[in-house]
Amino acid sequence: MDARSIIMAVRDGAGLSPEAALWFARGLADGTVSDAQAGAFAMAVLCRGIGPGGRVALTQAMRDSGQVVRWDLPGPVVDKHSTGGIGDSVSLLLAPALAACGVYVPMISGRGLGHTGGTLDKMESIPGYKSLPGVAMLRKVVAEVGCAIIGATEEIAPADKRLYGIRDISGTVESIDLITASILSKKLAVGLDALVLDVKVGSGAFMATVEDARALAESLVKTANDAGVRTSALMTDMNQSLGQSAGNALEVLEVMETLTGTSVNEALWDVTSALGGEVLMLAGKAASLDDGAARIDAAIESGRAAEIFGRMVAALGGPVDFVERYPDRLPAAPLIVPVPAPRAGFVARVNGRALGEAVVRLGGGRLVGSDRINPSVGLTGQAMIGAEMARGEALALIHAPDQARADQAVAAVLAAYQMSEDPPEEPPLIHCRIGPEEV
Repeated sequence: MDARSIIMAVRDGAGLSPEAALWFARGLADGTVSDAQAGAFAMAVLCRGIGPGGRVALTQAMRDSGQVVRWDLPGPVVDKHSTGGIGDSVSLLLAPALAACGVYVPMISGRGLGHTGGTLDKMESIPGYKSLPGVAMLRKVVAEVGCAIIGATEEIAPADKRLYGIRDISGTVESIDLITASILSKKLAVGLDALVLDVKVGSGAFMATVEDARALAESLVKTANDAGVRTSALMTDMNQSLGQSAGNALEVLEVMETLTGTSVNEALWDVTSALGGEVLMLAGKAASLDDGAARIDAAIESGRAAEIFGRMVAALGGPVDFVERYPDRLPAAPLIVPVPAPRAGFVARVNGRALGEAVVRLGGGRLVGSDRINPSVGLTGQAMIGAEMARGEALALIHAPDQARADQAVAAVLAAYQMSEDPPEEPPLIHCRIGPEEV
């Protein structure tokens, strides 16, 4: 068995056997498979698919390419994962809120893919934060603090770590098979009891239609439950940025404002509460979805989630006074430029993908795998669908490294917004739930 024969089999529609998946995952982890072969494999999977059996095989093979963690804790181990969007900083709110509710959260997160932001990039905008501390430190922080947001090191699903980066630069991010295996290989590797998935749908998501998003949600839920982890999914709206900020340090700032009660984004809070209620119910820590959501609300409102977030940051190398001094601790762009509304009216539609790409081109994401991220750049104060705007009022503020890129971003944001004379119907925040009983 070799990489070429496996790639050709997938290319020709023969699928992916467990033996082939195991060989290829080991090759990704140890370097036997080249970058060119990994890219060809990803493109073959995108174009031909590997089916439900292939998804399970690839997921388990990438899980087994590294260490599989086992826990001995006085409560259930849970996690949440988002399929990616704009201004989606829910993970930063949810992990400490769940820990405050008596569950343990080893949150293995990824970097930005394509036009979407990455939780790991956001956490790394905090000075000193160690996002790749290794399994021993993951165990220590989760046991002592209750949660840890880190990346997958060579110890955890190393095959996925390599394939994840190659997908970003090879045009294969949207494959349901690869998304399923990527997400779940990391989750299964950290020994979860329950998992909730946030499957984004809309112009700023990888799945732009409800039909595509539902197909991905069902793939994830079925594969995870077949692997023994109680899992459900919520399909949530990404026809615009979830938060009013998009960009790494700017999203952390918005999270801290919410955790400390300085300024609350209701849409961000509502999605956090719904996902938290779901996973608490799956883990047996809440009697119902409403009970679980109420527990998450109380954890944030009481300040317990903020306190746990601060302890997590300090435990992973960040400032010990981060919660108290976060505005001073986060990097800031040298230039802030408003985007004036071209005319009066209502925000009718937003191209979320275009806004994400604007952030990437400001330096907030990667155009090629070797790009270094500028954590300070992005957008704040984004006008949401349904907002009434006066002519010249700011649709958003651009946080830029220089005037040239600020000008480019202004043009991109203007092109992303569509205005109307009458107020539009706002998109639903949550489209539907897909539970383990439905797949």
